[in-house]
Amino acid sequence: MNHAGITGPRGLPLPDLSDAFPRPFPSSPHADAVERHLQQWTDELGLLANRSARLALCNITGQGVARALPAADLDGLELCAELFLWLVAFDDVHGEATAAQDPVLLVDRVAELTRVLADDNAPAGPDDPFTAGLRDLLRRLRGRATPTQYLRLAGHLRDNLVGLVWEAHHLNQPDRVTVQTYCAMRPYTVFVHTLVATAPIVLSYDLSETQRASDPVRQLETAVANLASWVNDLASHTREADRLQAAPLSLPTVLMAEHQLGLPQAFETAAHLCEEEATAARRRIRELSGSRIRPLELHAEALETITHSFIWHVDHDRYAVAQPHAVPPHLTIGRPSWP
Repeated sequence: MNHAGITGPRGLPLPDLSDAFPRPFPSSPHADAVERHLQQWTDELGLLANRSARLALCNITGQGVARALPAADLDGLELCAELFLWLVAFDDVHGEATAAQDPVLLVDRVAELTRVLADDNAPAGPDDPFTAGLRDLLRRLRGRATPTQYLRLAGHLRDNLVGLVWEAHHLNQPDRVTVQTYCAMRPYTVFVHTLVATAPIVLSYDLSETQRASDPVRQLETAVANLASWVNDLASHTREADRLQAAPLSLPTVLMAEHQLGLPQAFETAAHLCEEEATAARRRIRELSGSRIRPLELHAEALETITHSFIWHVDHDRYAVAQPHAVPPHLTIGRPSWP
C-alpha cells in the first residue's frame, strides 16, 4: 500500500487502507432503528447529561455497530450497541481527563463494576446509571451467550476497566509509556476485543478452543485490534491535542518520544504500521474465508466488518477539529494544562 497524498487535519499523513478494505462498507438495514433505540435507552438510564453529546454518541454508535455486524438481527444489534455505548460513555464521563485529575474515584468506580462482573445477581447497592446499565446488559447477554462466550466477554470487560485505569495513570505523562506497552494496552481502551467477543454471541456461531488458538485466528484478531487502535489514534490525535493543549496518549506521541521523531514523521510511521496490519488482516481473512469451515468463515466475515466500522468511524463528526487556531504552535510531550 501507499498512503502518499492522503492527509488528515493540519496536513498530517494518513494511511491508505483502500486496497485491503475497499469502500463502500455494508450496513445493516436496522441502522436507524438502532440509533433511535440508543437514544431512548440512554434517556431512560440517564447515562449522559449533555443532550447534544448523547445524541452524537448514539449516532456514531448505532451507525457504527450497524457496519460492524451488518448481518446481526435487530435485537443483537441493539444489545451490542448498548454495550459499546456504555463503554464509551463510561470512558467519556469517568475516564480520560476526569480520571487523571481524580484517579482514586475511577478506581472505586471500577471496583464496583468489577463486583457486578463477578456476580450480576449479587444484592444491588445504590446503583448509579453505569452500574445499573451494566447489571442489565450482563443479564441479557447471559441469555444469548453460551457459558464460555459469556465468561470470555466478561473477561474482556474487566480488561477494558483495567485499561481505563492504566490510561488515566499515564495520560498526564505519555512520554513515559514505551511503544511496546502502548501497543499491548491500547486495544483495551478502544474496546475492540470486546466487540470481537460480542460477534459470536449476536451472530450465533462459535469457535472451538482449537480453532480459537490457531495461528490464523489469533493473528487476524491481533491485526484487527492493532488496526482499530491505531486508526482511531490518527483520527483523534489533533482533536485531543487541541483539547489538552499537549500531546495526547496515542501512537504518534509514544513514537515521537521513543524514536525522537517530529509529529509528521510519527504520523508517517504510524500510517505505515496501519497499512501493514491491514495487509496482514486481509491475508488472514482470505485464508479463513477459504477454509470451508463454517465457524471460521463467519469469524473472518465478522472481523472484516468490524474493521470496516473502525475505519468508518474516523470520518464522523466526533473526530472533527473545530478550532484550527486553538492548536499551540509547538505541541509538547508532557503534562497538559487542565482547565
